[in-house]
Amino acid sequence: MNRSPIPLLLVIALTWATIPSFAEDTAPPPKPAKQSQGQYADFNGLKLYYEVHGTGGTPLILLHGGGSTIETTFGKILPLLAESRQVIAYEQQGHGHTTDIADRPFTFEQSADDAAALLKHLNIKQADFFGFSNGGSIAMQVAIRHPDLVRKLVVASAMTKRSGLHPEVWKFIEQSKLENMPKEYQDAYLKLSPHPDWLKQFHDKCAKRMIDFQDWPDSVVRSIKAPTLIITGDQDSIRPEHAVEMFRLLPKSQLAILPGGHGTYIGEVTAARMKNSQVTFDSPADSAKKPDAIPNLVVAMINEFLDTPTP
Repeated sequence: MNRSPIPLLLVIALTWATIPSFAEDTAPPPKPAKQSQGQYADFNGLKLYYEVHGTGGTPLILLHGGGSTIETTFGKILPLLAESRQVIAYEQQGHGHTTDIADRPFTFEQSADDAAALLKHLNIKQADFFGFSNGGSIAMQVAIRHPDLVRKLVVASAMTKRSGLHPEVWKFIEQSKLENMPKEYQDAYLKLSPHPDWLKQFHDKCAKRMIDFQDWPDSVVRSIKAPTLIITGDQDSIRPEHAVEMFRLLPKSQLAILPGGHGTYIGEVTAARMKNSQVTFDSPADSAKKPDAIPNLVVAMINEFLDTPTP
C-alpha cells in the first residue's frame, strides 16, 4: 500500500534550545530496574548470553547493533525502558559474551531464527522487539520469518535496501579494516568475548554481512503486519529518504526523524554520523557531555507506542 501524503509521518525537528532540560543536577535518577544476573541459553550451536530487566507487560526484546553489545548500544536507555516493563536483552552470535561458530557467517535471517529460538527457550509466546541498526533489520526478519512471535516492532536506523545507506557509508564499509573499528567496540569484545583472540575474524564477519547484503523485495517488507515505529537520525548513516520509504511500505507504521547521527538519539556509545560527506564517530567523551533530553524523549515515544492498544 503506497501512502501519499503521509498522515502519520512524525518528523521532529528539535534543537537543544527547545528541548526541556534533563540535566543530571535537576532530573531524578532512573528507578533501579529489577535485573537477573546474566544467563546463558544453549541452542542452534550457540551459548547465547541474555539478561532480564524489570517486570510487567509484554516482554520487550532488545537487539543491539552490529559489532556491538547490550551495553554499548542500550546502556543509556535500558534502565529507563525497564522501569515499566520486562526487558530482555541478549548478545547475538559472536558478540559480547555469546559464543561464535567459526564457519557460520553472520546473517540477518540466521540471527532472526536465533531470536525465535531464545523466545522458545524462555517459553514466551509473543513479544515486542526493539532493534537498532543491524538489530533493526533482524527485528524485521523476525516479523517476516516468525510473524506470530511479534506483537509490535521498534525499528531504529535499519535498512531493507542497499540504497538505504549513504554511498559514503558503503565505501567506508568496503574499505573497512580492524584498525578502523571503533575502539569501544574492540575493547568490549576483548573484555567480554569467550574467544578474544578471534577479534579480527569477528570484525571481518561483521563487515561481510553488510557487504553481502541484498535488497529485500518490497512485497516481503509489506508482509510485516505488526505495528512498527521507525526511528532514524537526520545525520544518520541511513538516508532519511529510506526511512520514509520503509514507512510507506509498512502497512501499520509510524515514523520519527530525530536530530543526530546513527544512534545519537539513544545514547549509543560511538554514534556514527554523516558530516560533510564523511563518516565520523562521536567519542564517548563528547556523548557524555550531551544532555539526556533526546534519549529520554525516545523512551517516552517508545513507551507510548508500545502501550497504545492495537486497534
